[in-house]
Amino acid sequence: MLGRSGVEVEAVSSAGLPIVRFSRWCRRVHPAPAPSVDPVSYLQRVDALMATGDFDALLPTHEQAWLFAAGRGLLPHAGVAVAAIDAFDQVQSKTAFAALLDRLGLPQPAWRLVESVEDLEAVGFPVWVKAAFSTAGRGVALAAGPEQARALWRRFTAADPAMPVMVQACAEGRYAQAQALFDHGRLLASAVSEQLATGAGGSAAARLSVDHPAAVQAIQTLGSHLGWHGGITLDYLHVDGRPSFIECNPRTIEPGNAAAAGVNLPALTIALTRGDDLPAVPLLTRAGVRTRSTMAIAFGAAEQRHTRRAILAGLTTSLRRRPPLQGSTEVLTPVLADPPSLIPFTVAVGTVLAKPAQVASLASGTIETYAVTPAAIQRVRNTR
Repeated sequence: MLGRSGVEVEAVSSAGLPIVRFSRWCRRVHPAPAPSVDPVSYLQRVDALMATGDFDALLPTHEQAWLFAAGRGLLPHAGVAVAAIDAFDQVQSKTAFAALLDRLGLPQPAWRLVESVEDLEAVGFPVWVKAAFSTAGRGVALAAGPEQARALWRRFTAADPAMPVMVQACAEGRYAQAQALFDHGRLLASAVSEQLATGAGGSAAARLSVDHPAAVQAIQTLGSHLGWHGGITLDYLHVDGRPSFIECNPRTIEPGNAAAAGVNLPALTIALTRGDDLPAVPLLTRAGVRTRSTMAIAFGAAEQRHTRRAILAGLTTSLRRRPPLQGSTEVLTPVLADPPSLIPFTVAVGTVLAKPAQVASLASGTIETYAVTPAAIQRVRNTR
């Protein structure tokens, strides 16, 4: 989104060969310690880069937003648009976010904090069991009955007995996301999209921009209440545009559909960070724009179906833009516009075609490079 706009982009990553390296729009990748393993050294590395004066803005592309908020004092040279850490504390945890929605009167499925085995049955079955902290859908699972719910509760708390766990009733409707960018509580822009294809961890591998005023109003209410600064995303299910919120990602995620539909969230974030002119009234995306990430579609098919036939069917639908992907544009690996992106696409798709079960290890390896844990945040807080 930025390279196409003429912005020079460099990246920081703990991965040896991150996907961003295979883009003509990325000028350089700077190595850094993994933020989950050594968060303080990661922040010091980032600040040292910003201290060179070579960069105008620092954009968190995943859970680094949480880390930057907690370690703001360790980034004295960085211009970065992130909310205060006390605002993150109210939405980063799934249990805290659910409690905040209740206080604000925003719609969500019935839920209960699990403090005893009896709480697992409080909202009925099937039920979603959710660890308070997780990423990429790895701490969320559906339980058909009491025995499965107990097993999930034990699994989520095994590594950390103090980890809060909640259960939440299933919501009806289609999966969608509302994204927004705020300037200290003032809404600058919003983008709403609906899932057209499923990626790994239940993510949206293809999207359709939609007009859901109730979702925009809800995210505006939330951002205003928190005095939010920077990007934030709400996941929800809807029936005829009426949302039932299920999760918060306190950052900007997957901005391709929003940009294709008229709102370039990364470019606006740079303007916010630099103190440039900002929209006087909120920018909204136009409805009806379809985008896809073909590699993510292949990963989703491998994870859900575990067969080469399913993967090939997903690839065929995407590459030939068959319904529901008719008229869609590629946003993750746009090979014609960005030829180097063919390399990760070929390697990743070839790997899951050779062995569909390999998608789990590929996804886990990717998550490890960007995941931030509560323990990492606490270490940063203790360092400040």
